[in-house]
Amino acid sequence: MSEPAGLYVTKSDFAYTRLREGILSGEFAPGAVLQQAMLAKTIGISTTPLREALRRLMTEGLVELDAHRDARVSPLTAEEARDLLEIRLSLDPLAASLAAQRRTKEDIRLMRERLDHTKPLLSNPTIPDLTAHRAFHQAVYEASHNDLLISTLNGLWDKADRYRRMGLEVQRSQEERDQKDEEHHALVDAIVSGEAELAAAVMLQHINTSLGAKAADRLGAGTPSATVTSLS
Repeated sequence: MSEPAGLYVTKSDFAYTRLREGILSGEFAPGAVLQQAMLAKTIGISTTPLREALRRLMTEGLVELDAHRDARVSPLTAEEARDLLEIRLSLDPLAASLAAQRRTKEDIRLMRERLDHTKPLLSNPTIPDLTAHRAFHQAVYEASHNDLLISTLNGLWDKADRYRRMGLEVQRSQEERDQKDEEHHALVDAIVSGEAELAAAVMLQHINTSLGAKAADRLGAGTPSATVTSLS
């Protein structure tokens, strides 16, 4: 449960945060109808700030609103899963490559610190689990020191989290989880040592075998692959 509404600047901000958490955590399942009157009562606000929150979520692609003012959690689709995967196969390796070239001592400290708190996701991950996972990748993105790239990847992350949950519906073996952990460590090692092409290759492998790739495959989108193009 989120903090009381009084801790937020506006009731709309509170409703937005509460609903967003619920959607990303799977509490509100893809395709679920959001009964606005009941939801407003449960959250403890009126329907006006709730509608404002829903419109914000609609701009992020997390909620659909129709002419009859019904609200529904956006479904997971093969097309969106494919689109997300294709973009990440290009941009995540680029971020890793740039990070290896531009990382600072503070970047290295932050990546190592967050790596210590990052474990391969299990089925039904909690918000803290997902937050730690994101924080590690965020540290890699920030080490690229390319503000537009960082902003773009951050914008993709929450959309991708819903597909990661779908990927987790099929239990991963211990070997698969260990592989993800090894990739995280190999990625940091490559960035720290300044090996740009290796960092990009490790990240590419990481995305190619990610939960998002599993979800795309389950939805029938296929699993597009990519190769790293030399930056030299």
